[in-house]
Amino acid sequence: MSITTRPRRRLLTALTVLSGLGLLAATPAAADTLYHEQYRPQFHFTPAQNWMNDPNGLIWYKGKYHLFFQYNPSGNSWGNISWGHAVSTDLVHWKQLPVAIPQDDDEMVFSGSVVLDKNNTTGFGTKKNPPLVAVYTSLVKSTNVQRQSLAYSTDGGTTWTKYSGNPVLDLGSVNFRDPKVFWYAPTHSWLMAVALSDQHKIAFYSSSDLKNWTHQSDFGPAGATGGVWECPDLFPLPVDGNAKKTKWVLAVNLNPGAIAGGSGAQYFVGDFDGKKFTADDRGTYTPPSGTALQDFESGSFGDWTASGSAFGTAPTTGALDGQSAVTGFDGKNLANSFHGGDASTGTLTSPAFTVTSNYINFKVGGGNHPYQPGSIQGDEPTPTGETLADFEGGAYTSPIGGWTTTGDAFGTGPARGTLPNQQQVTGYLGSGLANSYLNGDATTGTLTSPAFTIDKKYLDFLIGGGYHAASSDAPTAVELVVDGKVVRSATGANGEALNWASWDLSGLQGKQAQIKVVDANSGGWGHLNLDQVVLSDTQAKPHSDETGVNLLLDGKVVQSATGANSENLDWASFNTAAYKGKQVQLQIVDANTGGWGHVLADQFTAADKPALSTTRRAHWLDYGQDFYAANTFTDVPGGRRVMIAWMNSWNYGGNIPTSPWRSADTFPRQLALRTVNGKTQLVQNPVSELKTLRSGTTTVPARTVTNGAGPLNVHGSTLELKADLTPGTATRFGLDVRTGAAGQRTRIGYDTTTGEVYLDRTASGATDFDPAFSSTEHAPLALDGKPLHLHVLVDASSVEVYARNARGEQVVLTDQIFPDPSSTGVDVFADDGTAELTHLQAWRLASTWK
Repeated sequence: MSITTRPRRRLLTALTVLSGLGLLAATPAAADTLYHEQYRPQFHFTPAQNWMNDPNGLIWYKGKYHLFFQYNPSGNSWGNISWGHAVSTDLVHWKQLPVAIPQDDDEMVFSGSVVLDKNNTTGFGTKKNPPLVAVYTSLVKSTNVQRQSLAYSTDGGTTWTKYSGNPVLDLGSVNFRDPKVFWYAPTHSWLMAVALSDQHKIAFYSSSDLKNWTHQSDFGPAGATGGVWECPDLFPLPVDGNAKKTKWVLAVNLNPGAIAGGSGAQYFVGDFDGKKFTADDRGTYTPPSGTALQDFESGSFGDWTASGSAFGTAPTTGALDGQSAVTGFDGKNLANSFHGGDASTGTLTSPAFTVTSNYINFKVGGGNHPYQPGSIQGDEPTPTGETLADFEGGAYTSPIGGWTTTGDAFGTGPARGTLPNQQQVTGYLGSGLANSYLNGDATTGTLTSPAFTIDKKYLDFLIGGGYHAASSDAPTAVELVVDGKVVRSATGANGEALNWASWDLSGLQGKQAQIKVVDANSGGWGHLNLDQVVLSDTQAKPHSDETGVNLLLDGKVVQSATGANSENLDWASFNTAAYKGKQVQLQIVDANTGGWGHVLADQFTAADKPALSTTRRAHWLDYGQDFYAANTFTDVPGGRRVMIAWMNSWNYGGNIPTSPWRSADTFPRQLALRTVNGKTQLVQNPVSELKTLRSGTTTVPARTVTNGAGPLNVHGSTLELKADLTPGTATRFGLDVRTGAAGQRTRIGYDTTTGEVYLDRTASGATDFDPAFSSTEHAPLALDGKPLHLHVLVDASSVEVYARNARGEQVVLTDQIFPDPSSTGVDVFADDGTAELTHLQAWRLASTWK
């Protein structure tokens, strides 16, 4: 499966339905450690044990906040999805209750909402004891059809009964989910917002009794549409606190294709009349004007040079044979590398030209295969030297002797390419390779070479398959073993295409060694591919599999952009301010022969401002990687609107290194609409109840920081920070949190060259459990030389950043991190100049589990 496939939205072919629908019983020893494990959040909600994803059915009822959530009662990975349940009186301290709505032999219980049926319109309760009613998506196990169903409770949400007349709304679709239901007083009716996920639409329905629904309208496609739409929420808020000026907010979650690349949540502000939602932002866009560098309208490539066969001999007028409709290009022509299909490769390169503008804007589409630094275009010659294995025989024989196996993953001899039910394997040499997908991912085992003497500088090999590092609990890795110890290791990249990897063997010359191929993983991507193992004095470099546009300086790639696995072209830009007066080239590259192995490009323009893609123009609730399935509580007193989201990502959520639980929720946020810089913006802040956890207040004196980082007198793994920083001459400045062991840090910075807040977790601690995890997130926020205001929440395995400028514009970024427990420091930093820390106040936050 692809790492961007959302597991909750498909059934495994051999899904095992496990019994046990309450909390797993813990042994006395385990109970002593619960909520004290490494990485366990101390003030964010987590289930005691097992897998959790979307928050569901958020409602305030009789003095308690009810948090339901997608839950696997039987394990720490996705499956057996039911509704878990927790309650709180203050949004801070949570008590987990037994499973509320269990899955059964026929259905899994996907996301939805809970309402108080005050008038007993359903007849499930009485006027004196009106029922709580859950409206949820029922996933039919036999067909994958998603339909809307009801369950009800007459004891305050403790026990639930599924309605015998289910489903209440069924389109026969496998992409129809996540109903948010509320009472709409002007029409005295129930309203439902529900996702038509693959159509990028939110459908609105009305009902008098929650059982019979009438379609009213659809909203969308709009905003970001790079992935499926899910988990909608619709609610009113006063603008600037004025109850007479109310706007509606439609939150739409998106996976993948959010601003940080994976899962995320966007929102629209507009009007709702009980039938139709109309967004204030109509989505129209005019890019900055500039000087055309290449628009392909002449019908030829002009002075641009084509290599290979992918781009043909001239621009195309749209789609090519076998290609879906191509959209988003301007004029009549564009560059399209689908000539001959995805299997063709090639480049299209401009002549050198002098940079005179701040930006080069262009449109790009096609495959999402980013440029990888250090990779080379074209086929690299096989490294020469001593071949330790090429896996061409019928058994695991090699020039240095027979390799030995354990377990059943590798079989009795090399595979001849792709195995049954496996995605196509490419990139190996000859006809054979070691492939541990024998009988699927569930098999495990090892493959070990005879001993050999290290007498050359490098060990080169081709590797593919699952990304599960040697240091993980269940690796899929190639290991170099010397004196009984693993001294080098490598893993796949969650792909079936093999590519070159190389180990520098300096310091190991003359040593006896063995190569051990380990498949200890029985989950998704639980296998490994290996071929062409060579001791060599030449270091093999990975070959490029990119599809995108590169900016070349002195022949080297300095900036790049790729498509979004879409035949629609969208705007992208290169910041070229640093290259003014220098000679550069533009190069469109198709080096990929697999799925979506092509690129589309058009409208190269030199301009003073960047062109913004649809994704960058969308309105995002959070710019981080770990904010998804955001939803708000219903019926909170005083009209207060509080939001919680799943603090994880479908890119890597099943692989985060936590046990016996997996996943947390964000800290609750209170929402408001504010007029900022002439526009209505959604503003978020941690709920005020956070203050009840504060202790140990520290105030840091103002200071100037120059060209480096300096520690502050603040330490802790659970912190709240409020800081004001003023830019000086530095290009980047900000705070580092969770600093300590082996240079660990999570950097909260501001880049004056791009006008962005950023959250960098590349050195935050454990990052090697999934290739998608190590990342830096960016959010646009103009300072205009004025202070940056930061409000930061730090927990054992997360950072939430609320950043604001002097005008009141706000961006929020949320990321998980997995630092060493000893990394508890806080630093202030500035790069290439000075910045001023004018104010910092810090509080340690008490654990909510003690």
